[in-house]
Amino acid sequence: MAQKYPIAGEESIMSAKAHGTINAPLQTSLRYGVDTATADRVCCFNRHYAEHAGYFMETEWHKTVDKKGETTYYDPADGKPLFIAPRGRSFESFLKESKAHGWPSFRDSEVVWANVRCLENGEAVSLAGTHLGHNLPDKTGNRYCINLVSCAGTPAEDSAAASE
Repeated sequence: MAQKYPIAGEESIMSAKAHGTINAPLQTSLRYGVDTATADRVCCFNRHYAEHAGYFMETEWHKTVDKKGETTYYDPADGKPLFIAPRGRSFESFLKESKAHGWPSFRDSEVVWANVRCLENGEAVSLAGTHLGHNLPDKTGNRYCINLVSCAGTPAEDSAAASE
């Protein structure tokens, strides 16, 4: 039987922990030149709000993202992959949809479901407790409107090597 998306998560994923909703402060080397204070506030001490619309286009993201292949987006809490995009569409289509809505917009096939869940209210979260954004379905299906700061982490193996 095919998996039904989104995969639901329990509210307990977002319970209070040592650093807001995560166990430790975010990684210090976030990608795309995102603001670390904004990332900390949005990812760890917030359940409903977001970086401002269009923020992702004000960062280094558009200059550095792979426009010909897939890009993996990582949790700034633990470096685990959250999204891989674009998948099943062109970069131009991914960018057009993201710009139209103001935030990177991912589809079911682009979500790394091993590390992402959606709560009953539509909030998209990582299993580490990072607030990612929200599922805002449209006529073509689930659309995960995600804060760039929430997926601008470095891969776990890179962040471990950097701390040694």
